[in-house]
Amino acid sequence: MIRPELRATLTRHAETGVALAATALGLWIASRGGYILIPFGLAMAAVCLGWAALAFRRARFARPVSNPGLVDLDEGRIGYYGAGQGLGGYVALEDLTEIRLLNLSGTQYWRLKSSDGQAIMIPTAAAGGEKLYDAFATLPAIDMGALTVALDRRIAAQSLWTRPATH
Repeated sequence: MIRPELRATLTRHAETGVALAATALGLWIASRGGYILIPFGLAMAAVCLGWAALAFRRARFARPVSNPGLVDLDEGRIGYYGAGQGLGGYVALEDLTEIRLLNLSGTQYWRLKSSDGQAIMIPTAAAGGEKLYDAFATLPAIDMGALTVALDRRIAAQSLWTRPATH
């Protein structure tokens, strides 16, 4: 009964909906009054509102699966199992030096470069690609909002993050 594209959008934003419902519950608890319920309800609403903001960004980061391959995140390493010969590989988050977003023939790819100069290309619409949001969020001095916005642009190449120099 629900159109497939609407169902996909609702599924993608389910976490955001739950977080907003929890925010509403916190506000309802605060409205009951009293020295305990007001601070507890407002604190709950504030935490849940922050959760909703993160969930919304994470949902915008995720793409419907339309490219071959599988993204894996295991013990601080990003892995991509490509569908073709020679595609894929692993890069440790601590060895990651650069993140670029490339648009090649209408398909967007994350280009992850490691400290030894090797790079792997991961399609943004590969299965498991939403895991990259949480992996990237652990990197020093990264602007996750800029990464999310960059996905909506169709620029040929965007340099989104480079590891800050350490002294």
